[in-house]
Amino acid sequence: MQINLVNLRHQLHDLLRSEAMDKFLIISLGAILGANVRYWVGGWAADRFGTTFPYGTLIINVTGSLILGFFITLVTDRFLVDPRWRLLVAIGFLGSYTTFSTYTYESMNLILSGQVWTGLLNLFGSSVLGAAAVTAGILLGRTL
Repeated sequence: MQINLVNLRHQLHDLLRSEAMDKFLIISLGAILGANVRYWVGGWAADRFGTTFPYGTLIINVTGSLILGFFITLVTDRFLVDPRWRLLVAIGFLGSYTTFSTYTYESMNLILSGQVWTGLLNLFGSSVLGAAAVTAGILLGRTL
């Protein structure tokens, strides 16, 4: 039994010093930042525009789409960058910042509560504006 515990300790030590752990920590850092920025933007939008429409979620989805389109275009088409930047920004930060599941829940909740047009506006507005923002980000990234 002692040999197994020693072996397990060495395996854990190796994991903590591994490339996999580095990736995990980079993604985690991006996610922490993204979640906090999402919280701030959502609160700002609610204070600025009210809460009768999920403006914060719409703003987050559109800006997240723009940033993702721009960033991925830059790091795949324009610049040679360390692949860890994709982990930090695209997976960590934007994965935490964007709010697709919240947007669909809020849209359906509006529809089911009788605010059909508001729910559909949010549902399709986020989709159309998100697609336009990704396109704008790609085109912006290609101009550099």
